[in-house]
Amino acid sequence: MSANTIEHNRTRQNFDGVSSIWLFGYGSLIYKVDFPFLERRPASIRGWERRFWQGSHDHRGTPEAPGRVVTLIQSPGAVCKGMAYRVSPKVFEHLDVREKNGYLRFATTLTFEDGSHREGLVYIATEDNEAFLGHAPDADIARQIASASGPSGPNAEYLLRLADSLRKLGADCPHTFALEHQLRSVTSDKA
Repeated sequence: MSANTIEHNRTRQNFDGVSSIWLFGYGSLIYKVDFPFLERRPASIRGWERRFWQGSHDHRGTPEAPGRVVTLIQSPGAVCKGMAYRVSPKVFEHLDVREKNGYLRFATTLTFEDGSHREGLVYIATEDNEAFLGHAPDADIARQIASASGPSGPNAEYLLRLADSLRKLGADCPHTFALEHQLRSVTSDKA
């Protein structure tokens, strides 16, 4: 599948008659909220784990030197904590462009901190997109993140802001925190 998913996403859901919908953010959508929302609440989704397995050719890297950003990988029993936003369907005109590098919108069930549930959407970069990089040792991922930069800034900034945001949410994400530790080791070795 092409890395540019804008047009594909615009045909995935029908928003006719829908005034608002929940959107689940688990990466930069937690801390970079450049879209209007009607409501924001911490939430989680089940059966998924956050992984730095998606290449970023357009935000945190370049086609020649891609960065790494998060996607979700299916994992039975896992819980991924993030932030949910109730948005107007018009917001997807912007978000489909922002998340165009391999991400598709999927329906999911969100669980809020009070135990209530709502149906919503989440962007996931699946392994069949051109920008998917997949698994690598943490040290290799950290080195790639340390050296990558793109139009949205250094890839390291993305990782560090995400780790900080997850701590503020009280989310446990061993993968992100291990990469943060590795990144700090890589950058202190360069100093």
